[in-house]
Amino acid sequence: MANHKSALKRIRSNRVKQIRNKYQHKTTRNAVRNLRASTEKKEAEEMFPKVVAMLDKLAKSNIIHKNKASNIKSKLAKHVATL
Repeated sequence: MANHKSALKRIRSNRVKQIRNKYQHKTTRNAVRNLRASTEKKEAEEMFPKVVAMLDKLAKSNIIHKNKASNIKSKLAKHVATL
């Protein structure tokens, strides 16, 4: 167990950040899944910029690796183009 006030505060703040990161990551995964499942081109083109922004935000805050975000964006762009 932590012995210092600063360590206790760090434990609390880490937990809050963990919950926020988990929420953002799960929300983005669901958005990616919905975009992959979409069959209408117009709907997919509307969703695509929002999903890309979400992925960029995750990569910027190191929740996911920047190359993983790039790979997902590339595959999604290919999917939208083929609709």
